[in-house]
Formats: sequence, C-alpha cells, structure tokens
Amino acid sequence: MSIKVGGAFRRSGGIVSAIGKQLKLVNLKAVQRITVSFDPFHESAVPTREFLHHLSAPKISQTNPTCVLKTEVFCDRRPPSIVFQLIPSVQAEAKLKKVELNSENLSTLELLKLCNRHVSALAPKEIVTSAVKTKSEKKAVGGAGGKRR
Repeated sequence: MSIKVGGAFRRSGGIVSAIGKQLKLVNLKAVQRITVSFDPFHESAVPTREFLHHLSAPKISQTNPTCVLKTEVFCDRRPPSIVFQLIPSVQAEAKLKKVELNSENLSTLELLKLCNRHVSALAPKEIVTSAVKTKSEKKAVGGAGGKRR
C-alpha cells in the first residue's frame, strides 16, 4: 500500500521572493504624501528603514510621480510609524484622510502586506482608452488597408 504524496514539490522562494512579490503589487496612485518617522536607536526601527528603502525604489515611485516621500528622524525613543496621506478624490470615496501604520512590532514583509491591503486597494482603477486592434479586426471594421487596383 502506497501513501499518496501531498504538499508542494519544491520549497518556497523564502522571504526575499515574498518581499519581491509584494513589491510588484504596490500602487501609490491613491497617495499624496508618505511620512516615515522613526528613531534610529529604537529596537524595531530596522524593518521600517527597509520599508522606506523599498518605497524609494524607482519602480515604486513611478506608480505615482507626484507622491512626496518624507522621512522624519527623531531621537526620543518614539516607536516607528508610517503615515499615508490620501489624495482628495480617494478621501471622499473612502471617507479617510490618512492611513497610519504603527510599525513597532512588524517585519518588512508585514508592512508591505498592510500597505497593499489598505493603500494599494484604494488606488483608482485605470480605464483603457484605446485598445490595440489586430489587422483582421481593422479589416472587418473599415475595410481600409486592402489591395488597391
């Protein structure tokens, strides 16, 4: 009698691939300003600084070029926090002015997941204005581009 094999056949990519997967989902179109504040001597400031590093990457900043990323460094043992100030149109729709994450006991991956769940979900949906047409679709619509005699 054989035992049926279950589960995954290979291991997951680990924490690095999970962070990469979450970074691909980040969308800052609903955000006007991001304020990251931390005390560099606080025990849990490292994940917040890594999150700040990931947010300042060019691919993430291209999702909203008008978004301002501000860093506040304190020296009073205050726990780290991240504040996302939303754009006015999203504020009216979501009935929120800002989203604040207290990142004292969170890892970088957890911060990215929370950002995607609460901030990227508020991003306005893109409307496709012009779709790419194939040659056969163009012929069927107008007949233009055919042979001339």
